[in-house]
Amino acid sequence: MKLENVFKNNEAWVKDKLSLDSNYFEELGKGQSPELLYIGCSDSRVTAEDMMGAKPGEVFVHRNIANMVISVDLNVMSVLNYAVDHLKVKHVIVCGHYACGGVKAAMQSADLGILNPWLRNIRDVYRIHSNELNSIEDEDKRYDRLVELNVQEQCVNLIKTAAVQKANRDRGLKVHGWVFDVHTGKLIDLNINFDNILKDIMEIYHLD
Repeated sequence: MKLENVFKNNEAWVKDKLSLDSNYFEELGKGQSPELLYIGCSDSRVTAEDMMGAKPGEVFVHRNIANMVISVDLNVMSVLNYAVDHLKVKHVIVCGHYACGGVKAAMQSADLGILNPWLRNIRDVYRIHSNELNSIEDEDKRYDRLVELNVQEQCVNLIKTAAVQKANRDRGLKVHGWVFDVHTGKLIDLNINFDNILKDIMEIYHLD
């Protein structure tokens, strides 16, 4: 993608949409009512709407390095609260991907400057699951498993929040953990047990 092509591509896209539906943008301007909040990685290979076959207005999207949900990150927390409290989404999805540069960078012994405090959260995931990860001899498979475990821990972080707990109690909102396999194009549902995690953490993280 070259910068000079962007506006030409946009003109072609607009023309294509209007040729199929002359009211397309008029309808788009009326508002949004997505059922899904997708929290994914900023990686340029992982495009949320494309891989889900979603149309504009169907998915509320937040992306950052390594699909993190960090309680002191006002960006992700603002997105979460807006999506859950105002848009009334029914599902919140954390989607990681194999061959994630952020996950791999977190495990390198290098000073990465401003990235250090962000990636430290992934190192904490490794620390929590170090016994399992250290038993995996193949480095690529170990990183793949860390990607999965990172998704799981970010789902736990979502479940710790008041917005998610309240929406789950009041209207059955659910949290899901997925991984996108960049080698096959397939989405993988990690089948994270929302109810069990919620039950396990409520003693400490219960918020009225």
